[in-house]
Amino acid sequence: MNYLVLDVGGSSIKYALIDEKLNIKNKNSVPTPMDTLDHFIETIGQIYDQYKDQIKGMALSMPGVIDPQRGYQYTGGSLRYIDKLETVKVLQKRCPIQITIGNDAKCAANAEIGYGNLQDIQDGAVVILGTGIGGCLIKDHQVHTGRHFSAGEFSFIKTNATDPLTWNWAWSTRNGIQGLLERVQESLHTDEHLTGIEIFEKANQGDEKVIAGIDAFAKEVATQIYNVHIIFDCEKVAIGGGISAQPLLIDLIQKNLNNIFDHLGFDIARPEIVPCHFRNDANLIGALYQHLQTFK
Repeated sequence: MNYLVLDVGGSSIKYALIDEKLNIKNKNSVPTPMDTLDHFIETIGQIYDQYKDQIKGMALSMPGVIDPQRGYQYTGGSLRYIDKLETVKVLQKRCPIQITIGNDAKCAANAEIGYGNLQDIQDGAVVILGTGIGGCLIKDHQVHTGRHFSAGEFSFIKTNATDPLTWNWAWSTRNGIQGLLERVQESLHTDEHLTGIEIFEKANQGDEKVIAGIDAFAKEVATQIYNVHIIFDCEKVAIGGGISAQPLLIDLIQKNLNNIFDHLGFDIARPEIVPCHFRNDANLIGALYQHLQTFK
């Protein structure tokens, strides 16, 4: 049986037909409407119309703070017209079928819990290194949403106690993609601006200054993962985002995390750092997993 699965992002809505064996078909995308809720609903409706006779249900990965059981969005991220919306009920008026919605980072975690590199754990975390820091906590082999559905909003972690009131010292600023670019530029002592692709090309060719910049970035990431682990006692922490495909980055995060534990002076269980198995399709796969768990 096929399901229509959609990944609603800030610039595009990716969608595909996916069956229970994770076969992905008819994958495509359309621009995300940024103007009105009516435009958004009709865009989803037009996608639904193409496949309504082929699908059993519809699953959406969405930005924002979401109650997945109720199908309610407290916020919609950059899609402000979705704030405080009974999203599932509204969509079902246009698309009369079983519908589920889930936060995008939590969908990425569900993909790992259900089918990826976190299938064998009870407690852990997912850290998505992107424009900001997406995140999710996993408790008893399930996504932990928190009382207000915002557990794992790692972007907002403060990284400097002497300046806690500015965004300059939020984890997303320090260790999003822009933070990586800045750490490498600082290491190079130059005004040269490298792209993420260029950074890892140079690093994989042995450029020691670039590697030092990535290592400085990895040290900061490892420090915050350590803090998350001390609070939550993770078995594994999965790193997602495009740069998680770089083995060097995963190795450097693990090295720096081990170094922190080695200097504690006492033994404490330490988590294993793994890359997310699903990358560009993680939100789609995780939204489907959540849907199947909801209606099993």
